[in-house]
Amino acid sequence: MAARNSSTDMTQGGITPLLIKFAMPLLVGNIFQQMYNTVDSFVVGNFVGKEALAAIGATAMLINTLIGFFSGFSTGGSILISQFFGAGNSDAVSRTSHTMVVSTVAMAVILTAAGISLNRLMLDAISTPPDVMDQAADYLHIYFEGLVFLMLYNMGSGILRAVGDSRRPLYILILTSILNVALDLTFVILLGMGIKGVAYATLISQAVSAVLVLALLFKTDECYGLKLRSLRIDLTYFRKILVFGLPGGLQLSITFLSNTFVQSYINKFSSDAIAGWTAFSKIDNFCLLPMQSVSLSVTTFVGQNYGAGMIARAKKGVTVSALLSMAISLVVMILTLAFCEPLISIFSKESSVIYYGTYFLRTAAFFYLIRCLNQVYAGAMRGLGNAVLPTLVLLGSFVLFRQIYLAAATRLTESFFPVALAYPIGWAVCSIAMLTAYRFYLRKKFPG
Repeated sequence: MAARNSSTDMTQGGITPLLIKFAMPLLVGNIFQQMYNTVDSFVVGNFVGKEALAAIGATAMLINTLIGFFSGFSTGGSILISQFFGAGNSDAVSRTSHTMVVSTVAMAVILTAAGISLNRLMLDAISTPPDVMDQAADYLHIYFEGLVFLMLYNMGSGILRAVGDSRRPLYILILTSILNVALDLTFVILLGMGIKGVAYATLISQAVSAVLVLALLFKTDECYGLKLRSLRIDLTYFRKILVFGLPGGLQLSITFLSNTFVQSYINKFSSDAIAGWTAFSKIDNFCLLPMQSVSLSVTTFVGQNYGAGMIARAKKGVTVSALLSMAISLVVMILTLAFCEPLISIFSKESSVIYYGTYFLRTAAFFYLIRCLNQVYAGAMRGLGNAVLPTLVLLGSFVLFRQIYLAAATRLTESFFPVALAYPIGWAVCSIAMLTAYRFYLRKKFPG
């Protein structure tokens, strides 16, 4: 099937230019998507207070835990579409797209109900301090009220990326990120709404992004376009999406759940430490974006080429992606180490918050070069249709290993240094295991 309009056929052309061309809009888009919560943290940290900044940090892992499952589900659908698109199966692309939309709405209803009803119970479970609790609960409640918009945008942009269109989701993110900044400043500074203001700003901006991406999908006549009369769950393709997406969804949700326990270790320290951890997390999330963008690119690249039967080209794309990701990660590591304090001070000018945030960031930055490998090889295996093996590796590294490590390390000392090392050591273990798993899977699936 020839690529038309905004879609991209990744089975033809130079590999490196294709990957870079596809990854760059993803990177810029991911940066703008990350801007949502980052701007929230910046505004409340500078205009509301460190308790409000800590409140956003306390909710981050809980939010990610509940939406992590859907992210994996959405990725499963995207992998299917990329393979069908590469194979020229227009009918399968259409049925998968419509199934994704309807199931996304159903899942959003369930997750919203769970998030709102378990609000304070979840915050209690991770030892949220009393001086942070009320603001954290307010932010979390409003965020979940708009969860359906976030899920619909991610679903729609996933469909577009699967057929090689990473540009139009970027344009939507740029627009809505600017809108989010304007609303944050208006609601917090001009109207004095505090942490509720940034939550409502996020809700409105995500609603606009959902409407725009759905408009693109309903407007196009391409095989991935949506039609009202075709909106239904096709059980055949729903089961296929689950096969691809369920392992990744469980992995993400369980990993984020594990991260909430890491957050509970941080919460045992002062609100200054929580605020410092929040600032570090925001910067670290930006540092991860280049690696994630390359990972998403290699998933689409491998998916299309595997669907077209071009195995050698798919494997070569993985190697190119790994080298590209390592080169980018080296630059990110150097810049992060050079500008640690100025970056953390963006979110708070209090010296104690800057101290904790800088400490966490410097500890993590030394491991960026190896972290990128688990992203690339996990993305490659998903593109080949194996979502189970990378899920097992990620769960073993980020959940099992990390929790055993934290339990043992915090019994030996009350210092926050072992907690600061929990993420980086988990990344290293995961990258080594993921590379080993990838090579094992290639030998098994393509002997000789």
